[in-house]
Amino acid sequence: MTYTQISLEIADGIAVITLDREAKLNAFTGVMMTEMIAAFDVTDADDSVRAVIVTGRGRAFCAGADLSAGAATFDYEKLGSRGSTPVRDDGSIDYTHPTVRDGGGQLTMRMFRSLKPIIGAINGAAVGIGATMQLAMDMRLASDTARFGFVFARRGIVPEAGSSWFLSRLVGLPLALEWCMTGRIFNAAEALAGGLVRSVHAPEGLLPAARALAREIADNTAPVSVALTRQMLWRMAGAGSPWDAHRLDSRMIYARGRSGDAREGVTSFLEKRPPAYPDTVSQNMPADVFPWWDEDTWP
Repeated sequence: MTYTQISLEIADGIAVITLDREAKLNAFTGVMMTEMIAAFDVTDADDSVRAVIVTGRGRAFCAGADLSAGAATFDYEKLGSRGSTPVRDDGSIDYTHPTVRDGGGQLTMRMFRSLKPIIGAINGAAVGIGATMQLAMDMRLASDTARFGFVFARRGIVPEAGSSWFLSRLVGLPLALEWCMTGRIFNAAEALAGGLVRSVHAPEGLLPAARALAREIADNTAPVSVALTRQMLWRMAGAGSPWDAHRLDSRMIYARGRSGDAREGVTSFLEKRPPAYPDTVSQNMPADVFPWWDEDTWP
């Protein structure tokens, strides 16, 4: 695929997705959404990729939705960009219609399904969808020049991209409510104190720090174990009981305990050498227990 609003670079086991509309502060569009989803399809399918870094070109990470359509920016029906209308003849709305579906949510749901860990390198302004898209990432590092804002109430809309599920799980409900109800912009230090990001770096040190974290994953862990662990932890965050996790853990431990990776993990530890895990995500996911959830569908 030819990308026009992002770039994708893969080298030494690490993929870097860069939001690439520098002149527009990497403002989010439908094209960017489609290209990012396609990029995650590529990284999932490529066994050489062990971790994915997402960052922005220039001085912004993502300054939010592209507002060039003016007052109609969030009125998908008036924009006429998604085909037929969800408004029925009697004036009621068919909320199962694809036109209703939130574009930012389509991206974060794809990120949620990722089989590779996702690291955000938040290099500058991250507002609106620029803030909510990073909630589906596993780890977030920020430049000390980064600014964050869940500004939806200040634009007459509401949080999107699944953020009503993600945000409170990351920072707690009281802080999530404060940030979303005030819609204020806050700095990287506050994001760090609130648990939104794991660390803050000088601008020139941000990508090296993100790469070092990705390298730690790539050099030391079994890719199938990481893929399963990512899905287990995210999906069990919404489980109704620890028994749900116990049942799932038991199946996964049994399945992975029989694998070549488990034998290599123990042997390499005892022999005091780096592991050489034989299993791959494309070939060795335990099909009898993965995926264990109902297929993700809309609506």
